[in-house]
Amino acid sequence: MKKAPSRTRVVTGGAIVAALALGGFGAYSASATGEDTAAAPAAATAEADAKNKNTTRSTHLTVEAATKAAQAALDAAEQENQRVSVAVVDRNGNTLVTLRGDGAGPQSYESAVKKAYT
Repeated sequence: MKKAPSRTRVVTGGAIVAALALGGFGAYSASATGEDTAAAPAAATAEADAKNKNTTRSTHLTVEAATKAAQAALDAAEQENQRVSVAVVDRNGNTLVTLRGDGAGPQSYESAVKKAYT
């Protein structure tokens, strides 16, 4: 198997970092929006959750945030003249968004999903 040029590895790594950074921002903004709108019920729910040690609370990336992350990664790759596909998965490994760039090979779609899962 032929090793990818360092430029390709740098672009791919940058695209992944951009996707993860935007994903983290989306998860943070999603968790920050619900708290201020209903302060009294939210406080009661948080207090009940604190007492119950059998459940956990987590946030998930929205489709809008995942799409922004994927588009940013695809744009970064296109600036470097790379033909790639980009996939964003949730914390369970389920695919949220997949974008196939113009001219990307048929194998790049599946590879993008597998890399995102890894």
